[in-house]
Amino acid sequence: MPTVLMVCTGNLCRSPMAEALLLARLARDEARQGWQIASAGIWTVDGRPASAFAIEEMARRGLDLSGHISRNITRTLMIEADLVLAMTRKHIEALGAAFPAHARKVYLLSEMSGQIRDVGDPYGGPRQQYAYIAKILEQLIADGYERIVKLTKEMSAGH
Repeated sequence: MPTVLMVCTGNLCRSPMAEALLLARLARDEARQGWQIASAGIWTVDGRPASAFAIEEMARRGLDLSGHISRNITRTLMIEADLVLAMTRKHIEALGAAFPAHARKVYLLSEMSGQIRDVGDPYGGPRQQYAYIAKILEQLIADGYERIVKLTKEMSAGH
């Protein structure tokens, strides 16, 4: 079963929002039923809920993040993932250093839409900052969806 892993720093804002948004997009794609989408953080504490503003922003889109529990990236998660989408170049560097055998399947989320840009961290900021980041994530997933599907299928076939 194809698996995409979203990665950010704390697994409290960006990666859970991206996970929810990609799951919602996949739900509208009959050919992609059964795909697994997960998220993790590079420097986090396991067991924390998503930030309140992230939960609010996803609720505004009809998506439920209230049950999200943060978790640190692990070797097992990297092995299970066919495609790993990170929010920043620093995340790519950290994942490459920690899991060099899996570096070939790690990309910036923005790369999926033909860009090279970091998605800023709204943690601790005002609600408007979360709304802005949620909108960016939504657009990157919409614009990059076909490439996400293509790469995931390619990586899954070689997994």
